[in-house]
Amino acid sequence: MQFKDAYFIIGTAYAGKSTMINLLADKYHGILCEENYHDRFFPELDRDAFPCLTYTRDLVDWHDFIRRTPAEYEAWIDGVANECEVLELEILKELAKQGKPIFVDTNISIETLKTVAAPSHVLVMLADPKISVQRFFERPDREKQFLYRLIMEEADPEKAMENYRKGLERINSREKYDRFLNSGFPVILRDDNRSIEQTLSLVEKAFGLSDRSSV
Repeated sequence: MQFKDAYFIIGTAYAGKSTMINLLADKYHGILCEENYHDRFFPELDRDAFPCLTYTRDLVDWHDFIRRTPAEYEAWIDGVANECEVLELEILKELAKQGKPIFVDTNISIETLKTVAAPSHVLVMLADPKISVQRFFERPDREKQFLYRLIMEEADPEKAMENYRKGLERINSREKYDRFLNSGFPVILRDDNRSIEQTLSLVEKAFGLSDRSSV
């Protein structure tokens, strides 16, 4: 099926996806689907059907999370994205029945989006991959600060941090960046000299929302 009322933003971390999704949903009185909007299903997920998503749910010692090799971390991230896509598509089928615009910060793959969304309803937002690695622990959200504390509790915090950053480098690789850049969808690159309002205007133009009433 095609979600004709849904607008999807994909891309890298620190590119502004979350900010834009929130602003669009508010301005156009739409349904907001922020990153991880499928979390409410986690308690009921079957471990065999969703092994990556249930990994953290069933984790006994969170230190094991940050001790994984970079390759294991990357494989888990990719697996989570694949499993999230299954949940997101089911959620969107229900939300589409409301007939309202839906603004989605999504895990759905480029390949799948080309089949379920109009080309003008998908936007790529990108930041330099190095930013995601260098500034990962600068954000004040609880999850990142929790992981930082776990790393600092390790016997060799410096080695533990180096290991974790190598995992971040793999999931924020130039190869993944280029896949988004060359996806065929419109692209907006992070520009720290551009205001939030200016970025919103570019996003609206990409989605064809500029001349749509916000009332």
